[in-house]
Amino acid sequence: MFKKWIAALLLAGVLGQCVPVAHANETDSPENSYIKWVDFTVTAQALEDAMKVHLDTHGSENEIDWIDLLAALGVRYGGDFSQYRKKDLLNLYEKFTPDADFCKLSKNKKAFAYYKEAYGAVLSGMIGPYREITADGTETEGYGLLAYSPIARGYGYSHYDDFGASRSYGYKRKHLGHDLMGSVGTPVIAVEGGFVEACGWNQYGGWRLGIRSFDGKRYYYYAHLRKNHPYTDMYEGKIVDAGEVIGYLGMTGYSRKENTNNIDTPHLHYGMQLIFDASQKDGWNQIWIDMYELTKFLARQTSAVFRGEDGEFHAKAVRIPADSRD
Repeated sequence: MFKKWIAALLLAGVLGQCVPVAHANETDSPENSYIKWVDFTVTAQALEDAMKVHLDTHGSENEIDWIDLLAALGVRYGGDFSQYRKKDLLNLYEKFTPDADFCKLSKNKKAFAYYKEAYGAVLSGMIGPYREITADGTETEGYGLLAYSPIARGYGYSHYDDFGASRSYGYKRKHLGHDLMGSVGTPVIAVEGGFVEACGWNQYGGWRLGIRSFDGKRYYYYAHLRKNHPYTDMYEGKIVDAGEVIGYLGMTGYSRKENTNNIDTPHLHYGMQLIFDASQKDGWNQIWIDMYELTKFLARQTSAVFRGEDGEFHAKAVRIPADSRD
């Protein structure tokens, strides 16, 4: 783990002290200007504890951003959150002031800049001011978690940490997503709002959807959707909201023939790709993260659904960033 951490810092080309890593269009050395490796090991408990501190301090003069807090812990653990102890988080919390922020409290400011950038890429769209809009048009405002579990409320599933497991269809490769075993037809939920970037058949993922976050940093991939009726009203370019029903769990894929069930067990494969530079979208240098702990954390917020007159499932409420589209 320590070697991976050092390699990540070298590849990132971290130049600043208490600022995020520069991007490709901000330097004369684009090949070294953006993060090329992220090993996201932050546990569900650490995410929960950091979020609570963030929400408890929100609006105060000592407001603590959960990403900064997690970045400081990342420095302490060398990126390995298997060492996480809540008392370490509380110790940082007690030392924090606006004049002695987490960057100044961190012994390695370059490492802090790296973790802030890396963890921010994963989490930056998940907490903030939001508007919650119900199916009947009622609108309320709040501040908190915007992201949802990818499985609708009331629908069971099982999972384990399968990131990096071997796959052999087509060619030998590593599993770069997270599988949630469930029943065919289970409504699949948009974890975060964004733009539909891919919609249709892929021989590996079957019927699949790719949704890019509004800030462009995250690409969510949902695969193996249901045969014959995989989606709700989805198409490339559509804007979707966090909590919205986007499709239905199935077992399609592993076939060049469209609309084929060649997956042995019904499940949702979903994953998150991080984009620090446009060149990382496709090709050898893609960054996919382990979603297991994040999935456990997101289970705290599920989307309640109902079947509409059109026969589709719809969310009873969705959340959108407060400063987003009307």
